[in-house]
Amino acid sequence: MFRTLVVISMLCGATGVAHAAKTPQTASEIYEDGLRYLKRGYFTKALETFQRVRTYYRDDPASILAQLAIADVHFRKGDYEQARYAYDEFATYHPRHETMDYVVYRIGLSVYRRAPKMAGRDQAATRSAVNAWAGYEVRFPDSEYLDDVQRQRTRSRERLALKELQIAQFYAQRDAWGAVRGRCEDLAQRYSDTSAMEPALALLGEAMHAWGDTEAATDARDRLMADYPDSKWIKSLNTAMAKPSGAPPEERAVFRPYRVQGGMQQQPAR
Repeated sequence: MFRTLVVISMLCGATGVAHAAKTPQTASEIYEDGLRYLKRGYFTKALETFQRVRTYYRDDPASILAQLAIADVHFRKGDYEQARYAYDEFATYHPRHETMDYVVYRIGLSVYRRAPKMAGRDQAATRSAVNAWAGYEVRFPDSEYLDDVQRQRTRSRERLALKELQIAQFYAQRDAWGAVRGRCEDLAQRYSDTSAMEPALALLGEAMHAWGDTEAATDARDRLMADYPDSKWIKSLNTAMAKPSGAPPEERAVFRPYRVQGGMQQQPAR
């Protein structure tokens, strides 16, 4: 009889444990599991867990956090294109969410991480990152990410300015002074706070002198001397302006190569 009671007691205890083990997790608990997977670098498992929250608990506040966490998983994996898409989607559905400063920061960073570091290469991604961070100080003046946004944006603008300068120098080597003027003036208007501004002023002065516009050339030199009194470019510009000025020529089309699959083609310079 005693043994029978012990067996019954054990069975009841086991049944209680099994019942407790089958208690369903809440959305918040599943979300926390996903965060632990993400922290440990188990990206596939983390993604599956967050998607579970998004699929089965759409009315729970944890579902919104899971959507943002899905973007974070893609970012941590280095899949920046997918991350940018996921952050954009979050911003579209939750434009007033308290984490929006973080979302905008990560949108720009996802694009920036895809941009080539060499200024001579296509910088469309760098330009997109700068656009994503435009006005960040106004929207999020107290954001903890503001300092990093400003650092990354400064680097991006330096890269874009250097890209413009290199193109202007390319045209100068081919005496395409109209194109040089256009690039340098655009650089001066958009990136006057970058290190490329100094050589761009010297190149602009040389271009205007070669075009016969001595007044504009002198203005460029005066600005160079005023803003950069110790510039090494002053001497070279003075040397160029000591020569007889030219006149606006009918510039021939200048071509620069670009890579395409299967070889090289040429594209008219602009």
